Amino acid sequence: MKATLAFVISTFFAVPGMAQSVDEPPPVPTVEAADAGDLSQFLWKNRVLVIFSDSPGDPRFTEQIGFIEARVDDLVDRDVIVLIDTDPATASTLRQKFRPRGFMLVLIGKDGNVYLRKPRPWKVREISRSIDKMPIRREEMRNR
Repeated sequence: MKATLAFVISTFFAVPGMAQSVDEPPPVPTVEAADAGDLSQFLWKNRVLVIFSDSPGDPRFTEQIGFIEARVDDLVDRDVIVLIDTDPATASTLRQKFRPRGFMLVLIGKDGNVYLRKPRPWKVREISRSIDKMPIRREEMRNR
């Protein structure tokens, strides 16, 4: 009980110091997959969410981008970088590695392991839950 009370009190006093302006959410870093090169540059720094589509006009792609824009803060809190590949003609390194057929969503952890592959759009809430189950994320939450 004392530990819980101490946590609640410390959270209450810490939150005003962490307040930010509410004007606009921070943008999720988004990179074209062709510009990303290999994923080793993100290793142990960021989680990578790769979104594949055959064209930017794909309804599943626009739905996924809408989900991301609606809850940007959740992805920023989890150190997520979004890579977008909407041109199958370029045959990027990521396309060769993951071989998507149409729309595909891939979540890669900070350790470089693939944790999620989905053929349909996922809401950020579902993505966040998957991230929160990862061992490295659990360690991050314990250390905060």
